[in-house]
Amino acid sequence: MSNSFAAYRGAALLEVGGFPEHVIFAEDMYVAAKMLLGGWKVAYAGNASCRHSHNYTFREEFCRYFDMGVFHAREPWIRERFGGAGGEGLRYVKSELAFLGLSRLHLWPSAILRNAVKLLGYKLGQKEQSMSLALKKKLGMYKRYWDSPYAEKH
Repeated sequence: MSNSFAAYRGAALLEVGGFPEHVIFAEDMYVAAKMLLGGWKVAYAGNASCRHSHNYTFREEFCRYFDMGVFHAREPWIRERFGGAGGEGLRYVKSELAFLGLSRLHLWPSAILRNAVKLLGYKLGQKEQSMSLALKKKLGMYKRYWDSPYAEKH
């Protein structure tokens, strides 16, 4: 689920309490999970199109995925109820390399490194409970979150 590509039925969004303030990231995923648990449905429109892009540096990718790891560590019920990505990362890397093909072999190291950085950031984010507040601020993208009352949830 991505709020960049989504439309929400107002009644459903209100029923689940709207977008939560207590999450660091992925409020869209949180809301979609709550809606599904509340008996609402999520529809995918394969013919819809949306242009949305980020041109993140390696450091920004790391920080973004650190925050995603924090989100998943703090909201384990989502993966418990709906499952995890289970090998999708490796499938994505393989498809990315296939897309680049042998004619763009020079781009492979960058693609592999970028995905390794994402994985490292995500895994570290899942371990945020054992980190100092100062370290979390350095590693995450949404630094102001760590100054909020929600940051000390765990």
